[in-house]
Amino acid sequence: MQQARSMVSRLSSRLQALASAPCRSLSCAQDVLHRTPLYDFHLAHGGKMVAFAGWSLPVQYRDSHVNSHLHTRQHCSLFDVSHMLQTKIFGCDRVKLMESLVVGDIAELKPNQGTLSLFTNEAGGILDDLIVTSASEGHLYVVSNAGCREKDLTLMQDKVRELQNKGSDVALEVMDNALLALQGPTAAQVLQAGVADDLRKLPFMTSAVMEVFGVSGCRVTRCGYTGEDGVEISVPAAEAVHLAAALLKNPEVKLAGLAARDSLRLEAGLCLYGNDIDEHTTPVEGSLSWTLGKRRRAAMDFPGASVIVPQLKSKAQRRRVGLMCDGAPVRAQSPILSPEGTVIGAVTSGCPSPCLKKNVAMGYVPYEYSRPGTPLLVEVRRKQQPAVVSKMPFVSTNYYILK
Repeated sequence: MQQARSMVSRLSSRLQALASAPCRSLSCAQDVLHRTPLYDFHLAHGGKMVAFAGWSLPVQYRDSHVNSHLHTRQHCSLFDVSHMLQTKIFGCDRVKLMESLVVGDIAELKPNQGTLSLFTNEAGGILDDLIVTSASEGHLYVVSNAGCREKDLTLMQDKVRELQNKGSDVALEVMDNALLALQGPTAAQVLQAGVADDLRKLPFMTSAVMEVFGVSGCRVTRCGYTGEDGVEISVPAAEAVHLAAALLKNPEVKLAGLAARDSLRLEAGLCLYGNDIDEHTTPVEGSLSWTLGKRRRAAMDFPGASVIVPQLKSKAQRRRVGLMCDGAPVRAQSPILSPEGTVIGAVTSGCPSPCLKKNVAMGYVPYEYSRPGTPLLVEVRRKQQPAVVSKMPFVSTNYYILK
């Protein structure tokens, strides 16, 4: 119990940072924050609401952040991620449109298969990260970040108009569905009780439309942002509360908020757009070269290819790395130093790991310092403390892969 209290104390500033951090969307400047269909549901269940990317979202519930985090790793948790932008792209030229904007090979996706990809600019910078699914119903289903909503919509809509003016068959629809993420080792077991489809046949990064606990027309995608097995369920907004309540009837399921979501994704080595990657970061620098489709690399036909592809061979000057650190918790913007004490980079995300009970972080360092095992220093509150470059994920992932 004392150890748990200590961890909560060390994480308190992380919670405050999440609650008070500037939103990554112009909408946060408005007087009224956007609310998801589950807003009242969150309040009724003790959700502590904060502003995030222009939305009012729960940072945590009655359980502590640490308990919520560990419950996700051991059982499963329900997250409201309805703030994410969901779009559909229709038409015979839908793949042509998407491949004109992202680095991935969308044409090779099988029906109902998805992939993580990146919007990039001509300078090679990352405009956003997104998941693109080739739906068997004849459209692309796209999920991207709420903080980049206006930027992403403008990017896609402008390209739609450009292609339409050239005679292409393409159209875009913004969805108003809610999006629920059920994450953890027992997530599939919980969900299976409410669906007729055999979830054993739904591997990581695939999806299917099905009825879920009596709600028809839900798209269930085997993915998530925690490193655990789990699903994201796109559900008609009017049925979101019904579905959330049905899932919570199982004692395996507890509600979780932004604080747990952030520490879970950091343990899994996953990027937060605006912190760990941005318009000034290339996929190679961000250690996301694996998102570049082989065919796309050869054709060099995506935005910024002339900058990004040469970095694959010449080695980018800097790299995103994982760090494990002693001493006080490391926060974003903390300086990273060479063993000799020279500033060589900066931390982009950091927190105490509830699972490892050590401090973990991500940051950027010159390529020559990026090898795992390299000893470095980080500066926290004007004091230098030891750190070592570590492989990511920090905690092993448990995605459901068919063998």
